[in-house]
Amino acid sequence: MIEFLIVGLGGFIGACLRFAITKLTGHFSLASPLSTLISNVAAGLVIGFILGLEQQSIAINTKTKLFLTTGLLGGLSTFSTFSLETVKLFQDDKFFFAACNIALNVALSLFGVLGGMVCAKAIFKKS
Repeated sequence: MIEFLIVGLGGFIGACLRFAITKLTGHFSLASPLSTLISNVAAGLVIGFILGLEQQSIAINTKTKLFLTTGLLGGLSTFSTFSLETVKLFQDDKFFFAACNIALNVALSLFGVLGGMVCAKAIFKKS
């Protein structure tokens, strides 16, 4: 039961962070896709960092990992919003922006995971 509460608390914080990013980017043109991109890349960076820590044999408590990965990062990143925004761009005949949205979310999120892994390795390199 405690694990559900841990994940729920993390999800609450992640969702609030996601909403804050949306509010902060609200004055930009195409703000919704930008806030989703920022959220997805940030989540990728953090989950990559966590993976990098584990690859450096740095143990992460199971409950802490649940809080961060399933909860916080699950609440922060969102594939459904990305998909909806992309469909809306296509429906509005903004094909270039839709294609860019797809390419940037996929590529930068992958690079975020790799970047997080590299950072963790650089900071906590095994001797």
